[in-house]
This record gives sequence, C-alpha cells and structure tokens, in this order.
Amino acid sequence: MIRAAVLPAVGSALEITGIELPEPGPGQVRVRLAAAGVCHSDLSLSNGTMRVPVPAVLGHEGAGTVVAVGEGVTHVAPGDGVVLNWAPSCGNCHPCGLGEVWLCANALTGAADVHARTADGTELHPGLNVAAFAEETVVAAGCVLPVPDGVPLTEAALLGCAVLTGWGAVHHSAQVRAGETVAVFGVGGVGLATLQAARIAGAATIVAVDVSPEKEELARAAGATHYVLASDSTAKEIRALTGGHGTDVAVECVGRATTIRTAWESTRRGGRTTVVGIGGKDQQVTFNALEIFHWGRTLAGCVYGNSNPAEDLPVLAEHIRAGRLDLSTLVTERITLEGIPGAFANMLAGKGGRALVVF
Repeated sequence: MIRAAVLPAVGSALEITGIELPEPGPGQVRVRLAAAGVCHSDLSLSNGTMRVPVPAVLGHEGAGTVVAVGEGVTHVAPGDGVVLNWAPSCGNCHPCGLGEVWLCANALTGAADVHARTADGTELHPGLNVAAFAEETVVAAGCVLPVPDGVPLTEAALLGCAVLTGWGAVHHSAQVRAGETVAVFGVGGVGLATLQAARIAGAATIVAVDVSPEKEELARAAGATHYVLASDSTAKEIRALTGGHGTDVAVECVGRATTIRTAWESTRRGGRTTVVGIGGKDQQVTFNALEIFHWGRTLAGCVYGNSNPAEDLPVLAEHIRAGRLDLSTLVTERITLEGIPGAFANMLAGKGGRALVVF
C-alpha cells in the first residue's frame, strides 16, 4: 500500500488514502515520486472544468526515481531520475504526423485505464495519465523522460508542466523576439515560468498583470519590468507603458473570458496573444468583425506550450545549468499530500506561485 490523493467524484474533496499499485507490466515503469507540483489543471479536473474518468489519482506534474521497469523498457532503468510527461505522443495520429506532438489525438487515452485500487477494491484511474499525487506511480514508458544532468530531482517536477508550458508559450507559440514587449496575465506557477522565458528571450519590456498586489515581488524576481494590478483599465495602463501602442505579445495564463479579451486589447496593432489558461465552456469571448480587421491582431491557443518535451527538456536544462532559469523561484510553498486542498484554496484566492508536494 502507498499513500495517494484520490478524487472520489467530480466536485468531491480529495481523500488521502492507501492504494494498491500493480507491478509494471510490459512497456511500463514504476516511479517513486520525489515531488509533484499542484497545477491549476488539477483543480480544473477536481471541479469538472476538465473531465477525466473518476475515481482518480490526480497530479500530472512530477519527478522521481525509477523503481522497476517492465519488459521492453530500455530508455530508463532502476535508479534513474525521471520527469513525468503527462501527454505522451503516439507518433501515429494526424497531428503527430504533422510534427505537432502536443496535439496528439491519443495522448490522454491512458487516463481511462485502471491504474490502482483502494483497499476495498475500488478501481482508480490515473488523472492525466501519470497520477503524480502519490508516493509511487506506474506509468507507460512514454510518460517518463530522463532528468537532465545538473537539474535537482525535486525541482525537476516543475519541468513536467509549468515550465514547459510557460517556455513554450513564449518560444513556440508567441515566438517572442529580442527587444519585443510582452505582457503576462496571471502570476501563478505558469505565469512565473512565462516571465522567466520572456526574460531569457530578450524581451525589452515585460509587464506582469495579476489581481494580487502581493505577487509583485515574485513577478519582478522572475523578470517583470513593470507590474499592473488587474482592473477595468488594465489595457490602457499597458498601452501607456508602451508608448501608447500596446505590447507586441500578451500571454494569458488565467483562462477567463475577461482576461483573454483584456490581453488581446493590450497588444499593439498586429500584436500576438497566446492563451495558455484553461477556461470553462461558459467563458465566452466576443469580438466584432470590424475590430478584427482593423487591429490585425492574432489570437492563438497553446496546449502544453506547443512543446515537444523530448526536445525542449535539454534546452531548458542548459538554461538551468547556466543560471538563466531558476526553478526554485516558482515555488512559494512546499507541502505534503495533506496540503493539496489548501493549495487549491490558495489558487482560488489568487495567492502564491507553485505549491510543491515533497515526498
């Protein structure tokens, strides 16, 4: 038996309980978790904004040590440090064939599998494939990538979602160029990673936007040159900071219709807005046809940072080793499994950056 955070049903409170994991079968890997980040997507799974089979073990951003491997697994071995990849590409579907592995049509099929059982025999599913809110997990071989040299195992957990997403939003989706101006909406874990990515890209002006004045210090440490408290005048304030034009790029990390609209309005004519935040179906964003023509702006969705983890992790590792990317500054709270509900509450209240479950 190992301890895990189980979601019994959508909208229910998490239960910290013992579960029984099977031994890894062919093409599977068993991992002892070192740490798992608490992401807003986990909250979205628990409240039904995103749907997966339940009951489930949540958690999709993690890193740990390989305990055992099943038949046919050769790229990792017991004792190796690994990062969990919650969205492995199948390599065979249409998006994968186009090289857009972040849109793999089969990436989440594993979420319907039976992952483990409770003591009374209740079948559990792996929330987003990897079930990282547990002392150990068993995943498909495609869900693990070796931790790059020089990256601390505990902090490597952040590479599994927040950092790849923020990095990719800047470098793959928005394609920020040196000297450009950037606005980042939402200073949580992903937002802090996005700010660092914008700084690394050489952005000249980086405006962080959030509802909480307490996050200004975090934002500036990550690379923000300006901090704006979210209000009805946010777009005007950002244009004032950029010579009246607006930023070249806006990255929305919140997932709310009003924030998406404000991010779009904050960019210059011809500007680019990338939406990272995951919103509900009730969040409707509206534009009129004339303004779309007149402003010439682009609005793009961004899944997992439009990243290929196998290619991007070595790049991120080089920035970490060189001191350009600081994973520790994303973490504002280190907790146990029992602290996850409190981390969810902090998210809803707009408090802090990334909470990290440390085992």
